[in-house]
Amino acid sequence: MSAVPILEENRSATSLHIDAGPADIAELKRLTRGGARALNEQFDDDSHLNEIVPKPWGYEYRAYVDDFFDLWSLHIDISHSTSTHAHPRKLTYLLCLSGEGVTAGLEREFPVKPGSIVRIAPGAFHSTRNTGSEALELIEVEVPRNKYDLMRLRDDYNRAGKSYESTSLVEEKFPLKPTRRLPNAKVRSGSPDGKFHFEIRTGMDVFYRRRPEDIFYIPLCVSGVVYSDIRILANSSENSRPEPDKNYLCVSRAN
Repeated sequence: MSAVPILEENRSATSLHIDAGPADIAELKRLTRGGARALNEQFDDDSHLNEIVPKPWGYEYRAYVDDFFDLWSLHIDISHSTSTHAHPRKLTYLLCLSGEGVTAGLEREFPVKPGSIVRIAPGAFHSTRNTGSEALELIEVEVPRNKYDLMRLRDDYNRAGKSYESTSLVEEKFPLKPTRRLPNAKVRSGSPDGKFHFEIRTGMDVFYRRRPEDIFYIPLCVSGVVYSDIRILANSSENSRPEPDKNYLCVSRAN
């Protein structure tokens, strides 16, 4: 790993940002000239993305998806790390549910712990490694939806320059299912191991019915996509006031 400093931020979790800079642009140009490509997901054809996708560092699966939002849950095993990669077109947020780790850009690193939120700008290279004694569990919020918008720079598992995985495992216990609450949307009710639950709730419901097991509330609003600014609420924060007219994906611990 790089020797860039780990920054201990004393501000709120939402102030953790990894932005694209000249080094990121230079690496994207180099990868492109070498033949690497950021591809495009075909919503109706790439159905394997709705199942569990095995990774050399663990696995990941969709928790929620619609025509704009793509929310994935990442399970990173002890001492393992994702590739150093960038999404040239997508804005990404990483939300930590449990475990400890480090999310690194080309020039900065942030410690990751339960409740952490890291905003990653389009084109910014980043990786996340598990530095704790248990699995690192994350939610990755990606907008706009396009799972194949991926360029890998470095990787411990020889995937540098390669595109996204093409194989998956069927999840039978908590499959991704259409929901009537939102158009063209699908949600998974729980994680494969049963540790976390996912539920669409209104802002009004969140406001009047806070639950101790809730971890994050993710607003599913088109304005967040258009303005590239998604106001994700952590239940542990005193400033996490929901907007009554919005729908949220509630991520909670299983009882």
